[in-house]
Amino acid sequence: MGLRRTPPPEAGAVAATSQAPIPQGTTPRAMTPRTTTPRTMTPRARTTRATTPRPGSSDAAALLQRAAEVLQALGSLDASTRDEITIIKISEPISSALHSAASKNSSSNSGNDESHNQQPSTAAPRTSDVSAHSASSALDAPTPASLEADLAHYKELFAKLRFSYVEQVTKEKFIRAIVGDPPLIVTPQENADLEASNMAAKASLKALKTEVALLAEDLESRSRELAARYERVKLDRIKLRELPGKMEELQKRVDKLRTKQAIQPGSQPEMNLPLAKTAVLVEERRQKVRELERQVEQLSSLAPRKRKEMERLQMEVTALAAKRAQVSAAAREAKRRRENAQKAGGTYDEMEAKGRWYRASEAALREMLGLKE
Repeated sequence: MGLRRTPPPEAGAVAATSQAPIPQGTTPRAMTPRTTTPRTMTPRARTTRATTPRPGSSDAAALLQRAAEVLQALGSLDASTRDEITIIKISEPISSALHSAASKNSSSNSGNDESHNQQPSTAAPRTSDVSAHSASSALDAPTPASLEADLAHYKELFAKLRFSYVEQVTKEKFIRAIVGDPPLIVTPQENADLEASNMAAKASLKALKTEVALLAEDLESRSRELAARYERVKLDRIKLRELPGKMEELQKRVDKLRTKQAIQPGSQPEMNLPLAKTAVLVEERRQKVRELERQVEQLSSLAPRKRKEMERLQMEVTALAAKRAQVSAAAREAKRRRENAQKAGGTYDEMEAKGRWYRASEAALREMLGLKE
């Protein structure tokens, strides 16, 4: 019964093998030099803020000198940090080791062709083995995606190797315990103690794995943040290199405008105002422009109604013009008849006689009723 329970002591080997990668969990702490890159990058961001010319600054020469100094400092930093740490460069030691292993495997395979031909293997190839061709093809141009796939592959490979190692060690110890002289007898108390130590080791391992996972997640988030900051700093550096030329061009334009203003003094007195008064004047002009825009909006809202009223009045004017034409034609006709009547016999025509009768009747009625004109 004690011999059958000999496999549990090899659980210590399981704990030992599972605890072996624990120091690797601390490797991110050793790889923290990646996080030191912001220290070299932050002065660049600060210098870009410091070299940004403020509007109205008259010390252009000092700003140009400062920009030149910052560019020189950035050049020295570039020269000192040419060997930049990246994911691809971190994989270079692994790729070189795998290339050497692949070359060794190819040489050993070429030397052992006859033995393989004499003793053909009937076992199927393991899915976790990495061939020389796949290693060379995958590592010729490593990318983050290929590195992630390699990481998943090696995790699976190490898990299979650990399981195989524990299985072989357990079998070996079990056989030695059986054939040993005297045979190894394991008591239940020893099994219980070993089980307790294994439980404690598993709990510690789980805590360490959790800590490593959190640390890896933190490192990933920081790496993404640093990558974004690095891109921003690169853009700021490009802008900083362009600033001296732009500042010189602006200074030339300012000098040209000043000389032009000196040639024609008094033509525009507003151009001689200082910055504060110029800002006040600009604000006043903007206020006037806003007031005019507001009035234009109000008048624009009244325009449709006024347009309709204009159309209505235009129609009335058209009707009155037609009526005027008719009245004018009737007046001309009456004048012609009167002239013809005077030429004929000196008598009035019928229409004029009616008009005289109507006026006389109106005068008589007004006199009778006592109305005033």
